[in-house]
Amino acid sequence: MAEHVVKEAQRCLQCKKPMCVEGCPVKTPIPEMIKLFLDGKSYEAGEKLFLNNPLSVVCSLVCDHDRQCEGHCVQGRKGTPIHWSSIENYISEAYLDRVGFDNVTKKGQKVAIIGSGPAGLTIAIELARRGYDITVFDSRDKIGGVLRYGIPEFRLPKALLDRYQKKLRDLGIKFRPNTTIGGALTIDDLFRDGYEAVQVGTGVWRPNTLGVVGESLGNVHYAIDYLVNPDGYELGDKVAIIGAGNAAIDVARTAIRHGSRQVTVYARSTKAAASEREVDYAIADGVQFKYGYNIKKITDEGPVFTKTTFDEEGNPVSYSEEALYNADSTIISISQGPKDKIVASSNTEIATTKKGLIWTNQQGETTREGVFASGDVVRGAKTVVEAVQASKIVADAMDEYLTHKRENRSAGATA
Repeated sequence: MAEHVVKEAQRCLQCKKPMCVEGCPVKTPIPEMIKLFLDGKSYEAGEKLFLNNPLSVVCSLVCDHDRQCEGHCVQGRKGTPIHWSSIENYISEAYLDRVGFDNVTKKGQKVAIIGSGPAGLTIAIELARRGYDITVFDSRDKIGGVLRYGIPEFRLPKALLDRYQKKLRDLGIKFRPNTTIGGALTIDDLFRDGYEAVQVGTGVWRPNTLGVVGESLGNVHYAIDYLVNPDGYELGDKVAIIGAGNAAIDVARTAIRHGSRQVTVYARSTKAAASEREVDYAIADGVQFKYGYNIKKITDEGPVFTKTTFDEEGNPVSYSEEALYNADSTIISISQGPKDKIVASSNTEIATTKKGLIWTNQQGETTREGVFASGDVVRGAKTVVEAVQASKIVADAMDEYLTHKRENRSAGATA
């Protein structure tokens, strides 16, 4: 592994205008990190990666590198792009257990983080290293949110998230597992108990529905529910998956690993929405793909589709009659929306959009003072690195808000 990583790093051209950085949502300074690594300064490289992206080691495993950093590498124009993902993983994984916050001045201000997915973890880390007293509330027993319960083990090992939890505890971040804000406790209770700011990062866990006949049948399931605990399902030999995004690919590959022999992904368009790399992995696992299929209804014997034929430019030219495609189980994977327990739990004064997402300004401020929101609950289902990007901005806004509160309190005390 180390030899491969070194050889990949040595291929870097150290471009004056690195397009790989332009392709990264969090603008990871990739050439600088590679140079530090080759100069024997892996610790410094790991530290800078973590400061730029607290979930760097996670992103090295789950990012869509073909469309981001590696897809923009100039080496890929005539040959093979540098596999930055391998280099990043090597550096970040080695650094994770060495993370520390040096010379932190405690602010004496409590912040509540609701949800421990990518957004919540990013903001918890960013604010903890600036001296805030952080408590993370999560409805489940372990941290990670979609990282743990929406991404399969073979893509993102749960042991890595366990290491994150241990490290964050060591850094002074507190966790309240099995605690749903909007259940026994509300946002009002958090402010009552001295939290001066609240961040909502609860993700999107309510499956979007097709609205077709048969959706409530016993052999029909939703992707996000299946990925939470695949062991709880008996799908049978033949599985039909409706939708072709990254979650659908995760479901397909997981089903294969849990014993299903014939797994087929049905997409409406001419290609999958998932990354080409993930599609290639799925095909290698034995997953079949069918394009131009429009769901009409679902039966006990499987889904019923019409088939669209496209011309060379991708325009639909003809449609087939409805036909049954036999399957023991059908899984629907057409993205997710937010659950509304937090907003509905009390008069929170938190506005939502027509889709039920939390409305915020560009700094993540909601319509209730002191409450911020970030991640999928604001933008809908996005990638991990996009959640990190947005959450860094929100962390800065929260820091500014809390600083003003602290300064105003100090000014009032001396007046």
